Amino acid sequence: MKILSYLTRDVLQHTVAVSFTLLVIIFSGRFVKYLAEAAVGNLAGDILLPVMFFRLPGFLELILPLGLFLGILMAYGRLYVESEMVVLSACGVSPTRLAGYTLVSASLVMLVVALLSFWVTPMGAARSSALLDDPETSKGLQTLAEGRFQYRKSNGVVSYAESIDPDSGVMHSVFLAQQTTAGDGRTRLIVTVAAEGEIVLDTATAVRYLELRDGYRYSGQPGQLDYEVVQFERFGERIPEPEGGIRSASRVDARPTLALLDSALAEERAALHWRLSLPVLVPIVALIALSLSRTDHRRGRYMKMAPAFALYLIYLVLLTKARSAMEEGAGPLTFWAVHLLYFSLALVLLYGDTLRRRWRFKGANHAAA
Repeated sequence: MKILSYLTRDVLQHTVAVSFTLLVIIFSGRFVKYLAEAAVGNLAGDILLPVMFFRLPGFLELILPLGLFLGILMAYGRLYVESEMVVLSACGVSPTRLAGYTLVSASLVMLVVALLSFWVTPMGAARSSALLDDPETSKGLQTLAEGRFQYRKSNGVVSYAESIDPDSGVMHSVFLAQQTTAGDGRTRLIVTVAAEGEIVLDTATAVRYLELRDGYRYSGQPGQLDYEVVQFERFGERIPEPEGGIRSASRVDARPTLALLDSALAEERAALHWRLSLPVLVPIVALIALSLSRTDHRRGRYMKMAPAFALYLIYLVLLTKARSAMEEGAGPLTFWAVHLLYFSLALVLLYGDTLRRRWRFKGANHAAA
């Protein structure tokens, strides 16, 4: 019991330390990226921190398995280097018993990951989407920043709004300018002015539109007389979403897990198996880390860190590919084939040396006989 307590405490301490470090790095990187979106007006500044907070469980459900994986490598690597594992082995702690001790720590992490994957992360994603999709309040998506010109690299549009009503989100005195290339290769300038505008969300497609009212649209080539002038009462233009931005997360991720159980859509079934895969991943990578942590004084505790990390990344990439394949119509066996492959690898790494020694011993006995 003391051995179990000692190993569990050491592994969990390393897991928490590694996970916290990874979380700070990933959270800081994402925050800087989303802050850039807020700076150009793609995101209202007052919802940046709440949205990041709601996205935090989604980061944790991927960070914790990696934290456990590296934590086991570091904790057990230290025990091997300091010969504590030799003492444990001499006291009768077999590889199977050591694996059982390791799975106790893995079970605790697996429960946390399951809670995040099945409940907390979808709830956070739903709250995040609710904030991002609300165009009618000051916490909505303000496409234009009040009182200054903005240039958007995604579509080359220069935009300006003289004022924005903080209660309704209605923009007054809106100006848009964009250069386009016609079929004959000539550059045309399109200028749109409107008395007011507003962000409108299509709830069916989750697509945002900039709806302008009471204005004019001018199209032509500067210096030429062939200008087109169109007067409109209401004009709508789709707002392009930047790839990899804060709104790039799939809407399926915000669906409750119970709702995915009854769904027949391939995308939602793939999301369900992805959520089931994250807790299953934890004990498998724990056994792999246990096997790869074997080292000695000469090699040191960090010798296998790079190949082990690469092995873990390949595991995640294969699961991501399995999700994409299932979204395109493949069956759920693609997910569980990946898990079975890595579970078999964990058993080979854990018991491979023992089996080889037994076979050599039997072979030597037969030769002596």
